[in-house]
Amino acid sequence: MSIDSPPRTSLAAAVGHFVAGAGPADVPDEVLERARYLVLDAVGLAFASTAYSFPTTARDALARLGSGEHPVLGMPDRLSPRDAATLNGVLVHGMDFDDTHIPAVTHVSAAALPAAISAATTAGATTRDLLLAYVLGVEVSARVGLGGAGGFHDVGFHPTAVAGAFGATVAAGKLWGLDAAAITAAQGVVGSMSAGLLEFLEDGSWTKRLHPGWAASSGLTAAAFADEGWSGPAAVYEGRFGLYATHLQQRESDPSAVADGLGERWELMRTAVKPYPICHFIHAFADAALALRTEHGLAADDVRSIRCAIHPVPGKVVCEPAANKWAPRDEYDAKFSLPYVVATALRRGRFGLEELADDALGDPATLELTRRVEVVEDHEGAFPRAYSGYVELELADGRRVSRREQVNRGHDERPLTNDEIAAKYAQSIGTVADAATADRVRTAVLSLGDDTPAREFAEACRG
Repeated sequence: MSIDSPPRTSLAAAVGHFVAGAGPADVPDEVLERARYLVLDAVGLAFASTAYSFPTTARDALARLGSGEHPVLGMPDRLSPRDAATLNGVLVHGMDFDDTHIPAVTHVSAAALPAAISAATTAGATTRDLLLAYVLGVEVSARVGLGGAGGFHDVGFHPTAVAGAFGATVAAGKLWGLDAAAITAAQGVVGSMSAGLLEFLEDGSWTKRLHPGWAASSGLTAAAFADEGWSGPAAVYEGRFGLYATHLQQRESDPSAVADGLGERWELMRTAVKPYPICHFIHAFADAALALRTEHGLAADDVRSIRCAIHPVPGKVVCEPAANKWAPRDEYDAKFSLPYVVATALRRGRFGLEELADDALGDPATLELTRRVEVVEDHEGAFPRAYSGYVELELADGRRVSRREQVNRGHDERPLTNDEIAAKYAQSIGTVADAATADRVRTAVLSLGDDTPAREFAEACRG
């Protein structure tokens, strides 16, 4: 369906009008099918995250704030709906292996899905309702991120936290039956909760893992307030003190992107599934390094020096501060280290979760190779449309070999197939669950879109 809104309206009102009127029949079948596989990827990652300590810490912190009966992905615990959404966001995003809308630089499922699950369960909705709300949440998250024109990172905001709050809000509002005016107000309310600082890059703090969960919680809160009649500024996006004016401080932005093409162009189809458990900005570099290693039959000892070219905006994320990137202190530092990822790919011939384990992080040969990486500015890359990577190696015999990956794998121009996503899911959930559990969860996810109660789906996805 397309927007048919009044002649003069705010962007939030245009979104509210569209979301309130959208039904499952308005979403193309291919979008709904792809959505199921994005959910499958997210749920598999939530299970895999339970092997780490951060979900337990998050659970214990949330449990101090109250109890509840809402299921949690991949864990046996139960929390209140809002706290379950927070923990589910932590679980989906905690390994930084979850999907990303490339031009928006936003992890779109990590907030929209937890909010949709909690809202659908509390509303007594079906999985048909849940799937539709999730799709709408992804659409709004992606468009809010697009409006930032790649600039949120440049000023120190995490777009997943910023944009995800709005997507979570409309997902919850849709499931709770809010009308267009209330969904408009809810966006205005959540604008005052939309934030997420990148300062974790300086010391490896865990705050980024919390961002989409907090966005989901904020979305549920804003929708509930609006449903009770709380007002919010209609010009939350484009206003004098709206999102883009305050968060980007006169940098380039395109607020009109928030409502552009709703119901006509489905941004969910441009969402990239990650082939590597690292920051998406580095994927092209990993592919380039692995391709050079294979093509030329290289070993680490064959490499004298490494030169990588990256756009300065993603470069701030994966190359600064230098001390953390050339000698990562832990697996989270390593996920955001271009030098470590390239050196590890060349040294080990792969990059998976094993390459973030303590023995890999402390490998002297890898760290010595990491110190040979030089990073320069890329003047030919495609950022923010795609995350390009250029790797040039000077070899011990004097030769220079190079490779450019202009469009990263997983991008909508080079998407992973549904079968490849299913294979990734099997690997992810297989790290912590048996085959019977994996089959049960897969069946529940790929059946989304029918009259099954959403609570049954949530229960099937418990640990």
